[in-house]
Amino acid sequence: MRARVHKGLLASIAAASAMALPVISVTPAVAAGPDPQAFSRSVKAPAVKQHLVKLQQIADANGGTRASGTPGHEASVDYVAGKLRAAGYQVTLQEFEFPFFREVTRTVLNRISPAAKTYVRNTDFRTMTYSGSGNATGTVQGVDLVLPPSPTPSSSSGCEASDFAGFTPGNIALLQRGTCNFQVKAELAEAAGASGVIIFNEGQPGEGPNDRRILLTGTLNAPTTHIPVVGTTFAVGNELAAAGTTVTLTADTESDPHRKTRNVLAESRWGDPDKVVMLGSHLDSVTEGPGINDNGSGSAGILETALKANPVPTRNKLRFAFWGAEELGLLGSKHYVAGLSAEEKAKIKLYLNFDMIASPNHIFGIYDGDDSDATGAPAGPAGSDKIEKLFETYFTKLGQPYTGTDFTGRSDYGPFIEVGIPSGGLFTGADGVKTAEEAARFGGEAGVAYDECYHQVCDTIANVNDKALAVNTGAIATAAFVYAHSRDLPGGGAPSGSRPGTGGGGLGHDHEDVPM
Repeated sequence: MRARVHKGLLASIAAASAMALPVISVTPAVAAGPDPQAFSRSVKAPAVKQHLVKLQQIADANGGTRASGTPGHEASVDYVAGKLRAAGYQVTLQEFEFPFFREVTRTVLNRISPAAKTYVRNTDFRTMTYSGSGNATGTVQGVDLVLPPSPTPSSSSGCEASDFAGFTPGNIALLQRGTCNFQVKAELAEAAGASGVIIFNEGQPGEGPNDRRILLTGTLNAPTTHIPVVGTTFAVGNELAAAGTTVTLTADTESDPHRKTRNVLAESRWGDPDKVVMLGSHLDSVTEGPGINDNGSGSAGILETALKANPVPTRNKLRFAFWGAEELGLLGSKHYVAGLSAEEKAKIKLYLNFDMIASPNHIFGIYDGDDSDATGAPAGPAGSDKIEKLFETYFTKLGQPYTGTDFTGRSDYGPFIEVGIPSGGLFTGADGVKTAEEAARFGGEAGVAYDECYHQVCDTIANVNDKALAVNTGAIATAAFVYAHSRDLPGGGAPSGSRPGTGGGGLGHDHEDVPM
């Protein structure tokens, strides 16, 4: 069966070969030398798709996942590193330790009374990263809840030990988002004798991830809690707060605080080592699926760009990064940036991030380096506006619409903007829902997620939009060429200082606990 599936995939790739990558000339202050159009043409969509086929095959051979800390990720690292070495790159495998987590079996949340009800995993509730295991059946007991919710966030449910005064050991603690992080809430609930924890969103309406009614996704930051912990929508939490509610909450999870994984770093042999142009994407998937759009797509795009770039002498040094453990809180990129000296940070003149570039119900999102929409997150570090403008020029000359997407800090550009390195990149949307206005501009279906298979088993090669992959890979190749040869880089001096990586953004894609 699998052989027939892959034959079909290869046939679709052959059909897609007619879709040439766009060739756009946007080369301000570029030295005379290689032809940018020739380079852009050399990075072909079918070759990018072949990398995705290989990542799918790796996942198929390793339990359906490429998550960091699993054999599927190690095989992905070996594949990417092998390709880069064969192309002549100096490749470093940067190992680091991280707290591994996975659901061994799917978590279950069912209401027993006042009336039986089965809640839908990843729709009504989601297992918190680093949740403990257990089979808890008992009365739901609310802890310092604010119901109905206040007009603005105010809940401090479960943030102090005193909140649990009078808590009945063995009950299941019902907590509300707000004030402190989820780890604090869960640890205090366990200390009070809770057999399980349900944390629900606080309840205030808003846009995108600022809507405190949607499904709460979060992490406990470390495997310190030994009972089941899930997040839910506000509606589910409000329902469970009713007097006399009893539920069953069952989780079977695995945590390893000392699991090891690796970043793949590839350095070109050409260019000024004091002027580094860096492109990155995360290579890992979630444990639940193969992660071919998230983020095989970005990884395949920069891999093929790297393979075609290395034979061409450049003015500036190119560095490509394939991050590990992004799905557990940007751990690979955080580890890398934390290990850089001030001198090494100053050499990185810009960082370009490509995370989910082929969503099936896509938009063409460009990171909003200048905060031109004046909403959500602030502008990126000085020079980020120039990166945004380059991508805007690319899409404008191609005749494709585009939109800004905020620097929320929830992908691997986060550690770079926090230390003041100019950043930018592309994003086609995750579990956010496409609006009617976006459907009119970009096509696709309004009222449906940009990627309905986000963080699920169905994020396979069939989940990739060929047009989005081709257009965005052309943008990657264009940006790599422009900045590899440019005399005037966005980060001409030292990094401009640190800034917070938080804010709005309506396209989804959360990897960190942002409980406030």
